Amino acid sequence: MRIVATVFSLFLLAGMVSCNKDDNDFNYPEGTVGISKIVYFPAVAIKGEHLIILKQGDTYTDPGVTATLNGQPAQFTTSGTVNTAVPGVYNLTYESKNPEGYAASDWRSVVVIGNDVSANDFSGTYLRAATGVTSTWTKIANGVYQVENPGGAAVGAGYNTIVVNYTGNKIKMPKQFATDPSTGSAGIVSTTSETYNATATPPNYSWIFLAGGYGTGSRTFEKQ
Repeated sequence: MRIVATVFSLFLLAGMVSCNKDDNDFNYPEGTVGISKIVYFPAVAIKGEHLIILKQGDTYTDPGVTATLNGQPAQFTTSGTVNTAVPGVYNLTYESKNPEGYAASDWRSVVVIGNDVSANDFSGTYLRAATGVTSTWTKIANGVYQVENPGGAAVGAGYNTIVVNYTGNKIKMPKQFATDPSTGSAGIVSTTSETYNATATPPNYSWIFLAGGYGTGSRTFEKQ
């Protein structure tokens, strides 16, 4: 009986040593943990500002981006181009993908202000009749305005944003970060479907203000 017990103990000890060796063997092939493959995700961050404003005919040199994968420089693609000979709002997107196809991206808005807007002055106070709330435009450069409460919100303080008159009577709020008055955090805002009627009595404009909680309805304002 004593011999049998000793032999059983030896087998038990050998099994324990074998299990411990397997449990602590972390010498996995590179790029794996056990049977699982390690997936690294790319990161993309622009250099410079998200919003750049130029005059027609200026030279544009893209500040570039930093793209990395697992701490190493990674390749990226750029969609969109900038033509400083033609006034407009140009949107650029920078994207990097890992071998598995997962992508990360960042963006930049480049505005080219036309030479034909130097005489325009859209500054002033505008009333949104739907809410009885005003929005104030302040001209800070040719074709560039700081606009307070662009959504004509009836409750709470409005955003402060940059709006451009890039050619003729065409206006646009280029994609940009602005502080959300309800949370105090920065969010992305922009406009679409913009019109500015400078010859109307009184002058008026309308747009769809794209920001969290504002919906997709057109908003009309009249100059006071």
